[in-house]
This record gives sequence, structure tokens and C-alpha cells, in this order.
Amino acid sequence: MGRWIRPTLSTKFHIDFDWWSKHNRDLRIYLYQHLCESCRTKYRSHRDADMVDWIDPDTAEVRRVDGLWQALRAHCSKQPEYITDETPLTSAVFKVFLANGNEPLTSVELSARIGRLPETILRVIGRGPIYNGIRPLPSDK
Repeated sequence: MGRWIRPTLSTKFHIDFDWWSKHNRDLRIYLYQHLCESCRTKYRSHRDADMVDWIDPDTAEVRRVDGLWQALRAHCSKQPEYITDETPLTSAVFKVFLANGNEPLTSVELSARIGRLPETILRVIGRGPIYNGIRPLPSDK
């Protein structure tokens, strides 16, 4: 695990999946809550989606991924209501990471995607409690 750092606008963030298990929270329930109406019809519960094959468009590597995550990434994130001005900041940031495959991003990069000030994003996700497992990338990464 990397050492603790005080995040800045150039610090990259990501979803730390270990945070979910350490806090006894079910990530799949939270993923399900972010599905669009069409996908909620397809998956009646967070238990209804199995692992699916996903082909990385850059490397052509085939990986097994959670079906809920893939639905969010491939379909729901493309819907106009996925992130709106009314979406709470922590949910909007979480949704960006879901849509981009959890590729680390800075507050500035997140700002460009959700239309909120980078300083506000940094203050909320980088200087207070951890929301939804969103935390700075360890400095040794």
C-alpha cells in the first residue's frame, strides 16, 4: 500500500475496491442503483447479472468482468441522464470511474467530465471522509 499523501489538483483518484469489502459494503448493490431504467428491467436485482467477457479495445485482451459494471459502462453511461447537474458530486465522480473502467483521473480531468470546479471536487473527494471508495491513487503507483 502506498504512503498517505495530501491530494492536490494533480493527484489521481480511483475507486479502491478493497474499501468496499473492508467496510462490509456490497459494491454490486451500489452498481445496481446506478443502472438506467432499461437495464433495471433486464436485471431485476443485483444478483441477476453474471460475469461477462469484455474485450479491451486497445489490447484485444479478453477479461471477465461484472455484468452490472459492463452494463453501466457500455450502455447506461451513454444515456443523457447518467450524469446531470442534479447528480450529487460524489455519485457523479463514482459514475465517471465506472464509465471509464476505473482509470485514475485528477480533479481537473474529472471537472472536464462532470462540469464542476476542480477545487470543489478535490475538497470533497480528497480532503474529507472517503465516499464510495474513491481515494487517491497510492503514490507508489
